[in-house]
Amino acid sequence: MQDAITNVLNKYDLTGKYLDNFAVNEIQQYFSKASVRITTIEFINGQSSKIIKETAARLYEEQPELLRPGGNSYTTRRYAACLRDIEYYLRYASYAIMAGNMNILNERVLDGLKETYNSLSVPMGPTIRSIKLLEEIIQEELKFNESDRKLIISTPFEYMITSLSEQNI
Repeated sequence: MQDAITNVLNKYDLTGKYLDNFAVNEIQQYFSKASVRITTIEFINGQSSKIIKETAARLYEEQPELLRPGGNSYTTRRYAACLRDIEYYLRYASYAIMAGNMNILNERVLDGLKETYNSLSVPMGPTIRSIKLLEEIIQEELKFNESDRKLIISTPFEYMITSLSEQNI
């Protein structure tokens, strides 16, 4: 897993160059938003169960057919698997927020997800909606007004949504 700093350093190391102003500015930007990242992570860590529960409640309120016979969350085992997946999205998004880098999402979540879900007949629509709900709940609770603070939260969730949406759903 790479963070924003490692990502910058690796680019320059591969080309054998010293850090230029662009690289230094990129690293400074990462550090300037450290407190927002930490606040967000502290909230997610402290409220993860509540966030997951609220996400599931909203998803099943919007799409109750998922809980009915034939629905993808019908049976206790399938319902538990859905909650587990929601937890995975939240946890890995928190890692990406702290790292300031989305590479971990590719490495640990997105690579192979479509194939796995297709083999299990998991619909992507509710999956994407659950990821969006996670983002919305965190945004609602933290109530950041500045767009750059909101962007720190939304970036990993939107990255997952976009990546999953671009795959022949």
